[in-house]
Amino acid sequence: MTFERPLALASGAMLSGYELVYETYGELNSERSNAVLICHALNASHHVAGVYAGAPEQRGWWDNMVGPGKPVDTDRFFVIGVNNLGSCFGSTGPMTRDPLTGRRYGPDFPVLTVEDWVHSQARLADALGIERFAAVMGGSLGGMQALAWSTLYAARVAHCVVIASTPQLSAQNIAFNEVARRAILTDPDFHNGRFYDYGVTPKRGLMVARMIGHITYQAGDAMAQKFGRELINQRDQYDYTFDIEFQIERYLRYQSDKFSQYFDANTYLLITRVLDYFDPAASFGGDLSAAMAAATADFLVISFTSDWRFTSARSREIVQALLANRRRVTYGEIDAPHGHDAFLLDDARYHALVRAYFERVAVQIAPGIPPGSAQGDRA
Repeated sequence: MTFERPLALASGAMLSGYELVYETYGELNSERSNAVLICHALNASHHVAGVYAGAPEQRGWWDNMVGPGKPVDTDRFFVIGVNNLGSCFGSTGPMTRDPLTGRRYGPDFPVLTVEDWVHSQARLADALGIERFAAVMGGSLGGMQALAWSTLYAARVAHCVVIASTPQLSAQNIAFNEVARRAILTDPDFHNGRFYDYGVTPKRGLMVARMIGHITYQAGDAMAQKFGRELINQRDQYDYTFDIEFQIERYLRYQSDKFSQYFDANTYLLITRVLDYFDPAASFGGDLSAAMAAATADFLVISFTSDWRFTSARSREIVQALLANRRRVTYGEIDAPHGHDAFLLDDARYHALVRAYFERVAVQIAPGIPPGSAQGDRA
């Protein structure tokens, strides 16, 4: 969808006309009350669920969560997946040609915030005729967007689902992002962000950035169980080289090489900075309870015990801030071994909790049941 009206950004910059790519699943009911917005994380996109005709390998990134009969049931809900501004999967971003110059935006594309994304998503909802979402849902960076929706557009969100997320990055998380960005910025093929003009890709920088990210998304125990100290050769002895010797090294090389072939380096820089900037409490003297006072939605907050990047303690901060404002909150802390990536994986307890919560949402939006009548759980 094309938007011709300029979008004022938190940085003070102005983004002129832009496009958002989106996908929908299920059908919008006659009351327009069953819409669910799914917000994506760093390297995901609008392609939330299902497969494309002729391309069965291109399965949606949350296909185990969204679809007919799944926890977010598209037989009941009209689900919308949006590719955020600045991404590299179709929405306007660094790879797009600037209409004023005819040149790709590259490093000239403005730095964004979670709040900028939410404002652009609200315009999409307006264009689709959706005044109020039954739920806004996301994991990780997507959860940050859901939180922002709950305060920036409180009247437009009935339920807010925040999974494996945080109210702000820790210093350690910002440090990981900075190391990843430096890997890209110092790659000789980066060319100050103008690598498109040279027909090259800063592949080495992207690969290192992805390796760093991938390590932080997984728990140490899960990585040990999957790879241990297994060697790639069959002789069970060291080759005494700096080439790949361990299975974990081969895995990281493979995953990072694949990532470098489809993800844009300028987008990576942009989105990691979006993560760094998110801090809704900053305008309230660091008081998260004050920051969440505007929210009127019911909440489902889920964390995973092995997630050391966005710990359960950070999710409990969100829960406490909401309870301080007497919001209805359901909180689930799932003992899962998969680290931060757990929100994308199959876990019977996790999926059962989401399914049960959306059963409540479905009942609430049924004809004859007024908004806000569903009972919530405090945790």
